[in-house]
Amino acid sequence: MQNRTDPKLFLEHFSQITDPRIHRTRKHDLIDLLFTAVCAILCGAEDCVAMADFARGRLPWLRQFVKMRGGPPSHDTFSRVFALLDPRHLHECFVRWTSAIQTVTAGEVVALDGKTLRHSFDTATDRAAIHMVSAWGVANGLVLGQVKVDAKSNEITAIPQLLKMLDITDCVVTIDAMGTQKEIAKQIIDQKADYVLTLKLNHSNLLADVAALFERLERDRFLNADAEPIFHSRHITRDADHGRVETRNCLVVNALDEIPSAAEWANLCSLVKITRNRLLPNASKSDDAPKDEVRYYITSLAPDAKKILEAVRSHWRIENSLHWVLDVTFDEDQNRSRLGHGPENLATMRHIAINLCKSNTTRKASVNRKRNMAAWEQDFLTEIITNRKN
Repeated sequence: MQNRTDPKLFLEHFSQITDPRIHRTRKHDLIDLLFTAVCAILCGAEDCVAMADFARGRLPWLRQFVKMRGGPPSHDTFSRVFALLDPRHLHECFVRWTSAIQTVTAGEVVALDGKTLRHSFDTATDRAAIHMVSAWGVANGLVLGQVKVDAKSNEITAIPQLLKMLDITDCVVTIDAMGTQKEIAKQIIDQKADYVLTLKLNHSNLLADVAALFERLERDRFLNADAEPIFHSRHITRDADHGRVETRNCLVVNALDEIPSAAEWANLCSLVKITRNRLLPNASKSDDAPKDEVRYYITSLAPDAKKILEAVRSHWRIENSLHWVLDVTFDEDQNRSRLGHGPENLATMRHIAINLCKSNTTRKASVNRKRNMAAWEQDFLTEIITNRKN
């Protein structure tokens, strides 16, 4: 990806959002509020009160980029605007802005995964915590888009909406078992991308067929009834960290004629078995030692075990590179915003802040360190916003 972060791009794309407030009651321009909120989150703000405090403390700095004609907004103003703002419009602007600051390269892995904002529930109105599905570009660790799962639905309905928002041409889309659906696979192919989908018990017959096939092929040493070799690809990796040794054995075949339902999946090309073994520092060879963990996948990719294992491992990393950052660095799970569309819109603002931190190339540091430095050094906050060294 090539990053082209520029505050003018942010202002250009997000100024297209329709302001939900009555015109005569507006004291602050909507784009001023959005820009201020993002900068406040970059500096550690986790709620609307902190955003208002930031606006008061950094008003002269903010006026370098936005007009702020109404002065520093109050926390009630931030809260009211995020509660009223149509999250679909904000998402659309987010996707267009992200597309403008980076270019997705051919073959890049785009991981789709869901996350619940655990404290966004509202007992008074009997509203459950909201669940968001995000698309994550592995190469630069940027959030490419996100949608909220409807209260009476699940990720199966949200994933197609998210895919429609994205240009995934020539990418490899990875999704966990919930998204392993024939219609979703077809949509990915129709959008000129490839898929790697996890098999679990929601497709129990297909899972059983694939597992039985691998068992038979391995038992027969990949020979058919005429003792002729059956093509297969294997790739093994070993990683050692803090005394723990993790081995992954990826085995791929394209014996689709052995699977009765293979033709029902768009462009299905390969079947995958990944065996993971984790040896802990104090583990013995007794029965208490960790056993192999086996997972199965279907994919439209050619049977290249190395490439497929890299795609699967990239999907596993979304937990540490996105969800963990949101929970630990941005304290998302503890956020108590409940009013209207507030939880969903603030989740999008946090994703904008993550993308700005990840896109910044002026200093090498974690997202957490960059947020701290932005709060302590006004010049570095300018560097994040402009991606230029002062």
